[in-house]
Amino acid sequence: MTATNRPASRLRAEGLTLSYDQRTVATDLTVDIPDHSFTVIIGPNACGKSTLLTALARMLKPRAGQVYLDGAAIASYRSREVARRLGLLPQTSTAPGGITVGDLVARGRYPHQGILKQWSAEDETAVVDAMRQTGVLELADRPVDDLSGGQRQRVWLSMVLAQQTSILLLDEPTTYLDIAHQVEVLDLCAELHAHKGHTVVAVLHDLNQACRYATHLIVMRPGGVIAAEGDPRNVMTAELVEDVFGLPCRIIPDPETGTPLMVPAAPKWYAPAGATSAETTGRTDAGDVPADGAAHDPAMAKTS
Repeated sequence: MTATNRPASRLRAEGLTLSYDQRTVATDLTVDIPDHSFTVIIGPNACGKSTLLTALARMLKPRAGQVYLDGAAIASYRSREVARRLGLLPQTSTAPGGITVGDLVARGRYPHQGILKQWSAEDETAVVDAMRQTGVLELADRPVDDLSGGQRQRVWLSMVLAQQTSILLLDEPTTYLDIAHQVEVLDLCAELHAHKGHTVVAVLHDLNQACRYATHLIVMRPGGVIAAEGDPRNVMTAELVEDVFGLPCRIIPDPETGTPLMVPAAPKWYAPAGATSAETTGRTDAGDVPADGAAHDPAMAKTS
């Protein structure tokens, strides 16, 4: 099936113009989120990554263009119906004062409540499972105010998981987390995608984490322009990183996964431990062949 006759994805945006406080962030932005993908959006600061995500979640009304969810304009749905179909973890969240972890996570079940459907055993199971998945079950009776930034981030993620939506939008989900918990959260997202069929869309800053976990990568440049998108193995090149981020680098295979691994170029003044003055004198730019003409290790060569 070709791109021209492929069925439309569940979540897409066409011709968006997005603004904050009269400042236009993106113009004529079109994005198609592949179903059942782990899509990661990367780009330099202030390029419009989070703005795009909030528009996809109907938290920001476009000045022009339209977001479509399941074939209909997302603006045509009631809020509760949108919340049944997709969950959003925003970049910053504020919990009501004094609320406990368990009570906050339980709010993720709001879209499933109604006049004729009150709290049920199904709701209780969803909340407990969500807290267990993010490792905060033992914190259920603790006030959210008493938690560390990393613990709070996992609690907010629990609330989104408790919604039990098949589309998850996560704006910098690893914020405040140490490296071990970053990997745990991203592993969880990858599991939801791979084993449960969820469509996951995440904004990340770490390019290597993006390449390791994404099945579909969207690279944005300032002005809300899509610089490249597709499989990270095809998209992530040293030329792209330098063009979009202004960072000279090499791209090598990740020794664990084979996915692209970005290694920033060393500064000209850098001398490896134990190097002689003659060795450092012969160094030129980080990506160049040494002055003696010897080639670098092929495994460290740039890929195109």
